Amino acid sequence: MATVSGYIEKIKYRNEENGYSVVSVSDGDEEYILVGMFPYISEGERIEAVGCMVEHPVYGGQLSVESYEMKPPEDTKAIERYLGSGAIKGVKDALAKRIVKRFKLDTFRIIEEEPERLSEIKGISERLAMSISAQVGEKRDMRQAMLFLQQYGISMNLAVKIYRQYGPQLYSIIQENPYRLADDIQGVGFKIADEIASRVGIFADSDYRMKSGLFYTLLQAVGNGHTYLPEGELFLEASRLLAAEPANMEKHLMDLQMEKKLVVKEQEGVRSVYPARFFYMELNAARMLHDLNVRGTVKEEHIRGRLNVLMDAGKLELDSLQEQAVIEAVNNGLLIITGGPGTGKTTTINTIIRYFEQEGMEILLAAPTGRAAKRMSEATGCEAKTIHRLLELTGAPVAENGRPGENSTGESRLEGMHFERNEQNPLDADVIIIDEVSMVDISLMYALLKAVNVGTRLILVGDVNQLPSVGPGNVLRDMIESAAFPVVRLTKIFRQAAQSDIIVNAHKINAGERVALDKRSADFLFIRRKNPADIVNDIMILVKDKLPGYVGALPSEIQIMTPMRKGVLGVEQLNRVLQARFNPPSPDKNEKESGGMTFREGDKVMQIKNNYQLEWEIQNSRGMAVDKGTGVFNGDTGILRKIDSFAETAEVEFDEGRIAEYSFRQLEELELAYAITIHKSQGSEYPAAVIPVHSGPRMLMTRNLIYTAVTRAKQCVCLVGAPEAFWAMVDNATEQKRYSGLKERILETKF
Repeated sequence: MATVSGYIEKIKYRNEENGYSVVSVSDGDEEYILVGMFPYISEGERIEAVGCMVEHPVYGGQLSVESYEMKPPEDTKAIERYLGSGAIKGVKDALAKRIVKRFKLDTFRIIEEEPERLSEIKGISERLAMSISAQVGEKRDMRQAMLFLQQYGISMNLAVKIYRQYGPQLYSIIQENPYRLADDIQGVGFKIADEIASRVGIFADSDYRMKSGLFYTLLQAVGNGHTYLPEGELFLEASRLLAAEPANMEKHLMDLQMEKKLVVKEQEGVRSVYPARFFYMELNAARMLHDLNVRGTVKEEHIRGRLNVLMDAGKLELDSLQEQAVIEAVNNGLLIITGGPGTGKTTTINTIIRYFEQEGMEILLAAPTGRAAKRMSEATGCEAKTIHRLLELTGAPVAENGRPGENSTGESRLEGMHFERNEQNPLDADVIIIDEVSMVDISLMYALLKAVNVGTRLILVGDVNQLPSVGPGNVLRDMIESAAFPVVRLTKIFRQAAQSDIIVNAHKINAGERVALDKRSADFLFIRRKNPADIVNDIMILVKDKLPGYVGALPSEIQIMTPMRKGVLGVEQLNRVLQARFNPPSPDKNEKESGGMTFREGDKVMQIKNNYQLEWEIQNSRGMAVDKGTGVFNGDTGILRKIDSFAETAEVEFDEGRIAEYSFRQLEELELAYAITIHKSQGSEYPAAVIPVHSGPRMLMTRNLIYTAVTRAKQCVCLVGAPEAFWAMVDNATEQKRYSGLKERILETKF
């Protein structure tokens, strides 16, 4: 065993999750390298560590620390060293020298007990004096908190969050009700809180545990797309989680209602349980939709006359339903246009845009994702933005306790972000057209509606037969099924579209009709393979060798889509195989392992959760930023351009040249995207799509899933697998039940 005492000169490496660090320590004569778990340390501090000296094959001698103690600085030079180390913001070497010269060995007592006296020193304002005192106190308190939380197996990252959330209250909260963590701290769910509670010794039948588990079950349902659960289903799921009887849940449900976390509504004889904020989102969205649904008085003959002029000038040919859509757009404050591929939605949107431009109106276009917005721009010749950019997503101060704010309607500011456009600052437009509305969840629709003035026309366009949004709710379907708003359904497949087997077969799939899989087609191919290994091999050949030249695209632009995450043809396994083939290890490519996945420069990656605060910029050819913004969203895909192991960052280039920098800790928000789930493909369009078709769970292998997959391909779709699996999907018209109450709220608020 050896003992090393000295000052921490530099923290060379630190794992923020578990506190494992590599630090250099100097005793004035010699420098030592210490490795071990340090819950909370800063450069400039004095440490006494005990451990074994070991010889690292690359880095040489190191002290593997078994125990250590932080020591107070023992002389004025040590105090000066600590204050000037950078550990205290606002204090550099010169200022540290002046402080110590004035107060000598009494410096720390002055900082903690009489901080106002620091302002006697030139260069220190009263505000800086208070900041120095607060920082010194916080570092002392933080270290004590880290040591306390470590005994309950709490990671470094989480310990810091807990300390910043609760401060000195954390001791009583952890020991009395650790389930508060699940409510108060981003990223902490019931399971983490439950583990901590079991270590603390909280009883399994405590009221805190039962309420937290019940609410957690409901939030898990939200994560699966529901805005509520029937009471019986909620109790059953919660009882499995808590190992408790469903009959004992009623009391805890009432307690959560009293705390205004839940709303219980009677719907068709069944009690439905909502997280409060989603109930109020649906309720207020329904009211705003009715407010926008104002009928105009322009005579149809006048509209047709203006429309005929447009059609003659642009040599346009519209069918009766498309004409009806234009007429309804002029005479309604709210209009829904729905239809499958090739039914003329784009032509209809373009005609509506030209009509309103002719009237001198201000028009805004938007779609839920960057890819969908780009497609809308290309199709219309007008600028289209993502809905988030349209609403001007920006940073927001959080509440005093560090949590995202929440108002009386249940609206939550997203992770410290908010939309600049809202009821106080609405969008300045006469007409707003939103495409791909099937992808819009209730949270985003609610935010959009708040920013639309009554009197502004809102036109919502989408294919109701596609998969519903990834987020909670079933907005487009609920609005249509309520029969409360004008809806135009485009059904005619136009002549040019009818020449595409992709479009023709998509409509056959949607209708449950037979598709000719043996037909020699230029754009719809079915390659029969039984063995999963053969399917994977054919996918490789298609993406690497056959399709790029056929559709004039790079292999990275051709998308493999699969119904499942697990299994030999699931996303996880396919990505491992495809990465090895398309982007193998190389001395020229940096890589980083994260979450059991290896990321390598050149990889195709996807963002898998909304990050409203991640900054991005678009650069010109000289590397200068020409545009900046915040927000990278679930489903955005890009190329991993750079991994910097020294700075512990990774750089990803997304669509439109948006470059975002990730810390290594944020890599958990990314996954490889050589293959993606069909759900993640929503709103996107690819030059070619390759879809493995094999057996899978019936509840997953559905008609609208294969319909959505096929409609993502622009020039060619290749299905590889077993025909019987394909037919099973086409015949399976059942859809996974999604509990949403917008339709009911619309009908309740109609009059």
